[in-house]
Amino acid sequence: MKKVLSLMLALALGIGSIATLASCSDSEDDGKYEIGIVQLVEHPALDSATEGFKQAIIDELGADAVEFDYQNAQNDANTCSTIVNQFVSNEVDLIMANATPALQAAAAATADIPILGTSVTEYGVALEIKDFNGTVGGNISGTSDLAPLDKQAEMIIEWCPDAKSVGLLYCSKEPNSQYQVDVVKAELEGKGLTATYYPFTDSNDLAQICTTAVANCDVIYVPTDNTVAENTGIIDNICEPAGIPVIAGEEGICSGCGIATLSISYYDLGYATGKMAVKILRDGEDISTMAIGYAEKQTPKYNKQNCEALGITPLEGYTAIEE
Repeated sequence: MKKVLSLMLALALGIGSIATLASCSDSEDDGKYEIGIVQLVEHPALDSATEGFKQAIIDELGADAVEFDYQNAQNDANTCSTIVNQFVSNEVDLIMANATPALQAAAAATADIPILGTSVTEYGVALEIKDFNGTVGGNISGTSDLAPLDKQAEMIIEWCPDAKSVGLLYCSKEPNSQYQVDVVKAELEGKGLTATYYPFTDSNDLAQICTTAVANCDVIYVPTDNTVAENTGIIDNICEPAGIPVIAGEEGICSGCGIATLSISYYDLGYATGKMAVKILRDGEDISTMAIGYAEKQTPKYNKQNCEALGITPLEGYTAIEE
């Protein structure tokens, strides 16, 4: 058994049993905390979150005190389930679920092992919690990558003041993407713009839907969407030649196909998640009382190459994304 479970059993059996139990535990494992990491897909934002998560734990506990089992699901929800079920079978001490489908798979797999999510936009939507109050309860907590959506909507107007119609391009299989475009749509319509949904099911129909959006809209908005993040080249190859700018929900997507974003640091978000893991594993903090954490800082950034290609002058206060 792992460290936490061994200690609990030892306390339950009494002080006299600790030495025997410790000896058994040492023979079964190397005494390290074992953490399973399930990441939905490989792209810069999620990769940075995973790196930050691991580094925070290493900074606090030392590299010798923890063993990470990192698994990438290649953007397949069923693979997420397979991965987390293996983590449960291996009795890991904690699961870090990177992105919404990974969190959903982990939540379905265990009610006992602590689960920390990251790169999840809205936990109430992801876990179908009505009247979500900021704390999931049970064995789940984590961090959210939600940037202020009202400010992102305002960005569309600031960067494209002559735009009348906005296309909301997103993957219909990602509930958090739906949540974001719903909020942005309401904000834009409240300011007199026309906002139209352009949902696609997967990468196979992205090009077709994007082409339709470009033909009918002055500007495209894409939220923090995992399928978009993996396929920014498709969007860029359609939007840039057509002269249609894209406002993105996060930096990684913006660097691939957008002109501007109000983004967070996914590394910092992952680091904050790692510090939560330390509180659970080392300090014994109750995960059921831990509120969802949010990024403390949002940074306005622009894509220099795309702005030049579209003849758009970057606004003051925006920093160029490093190439």
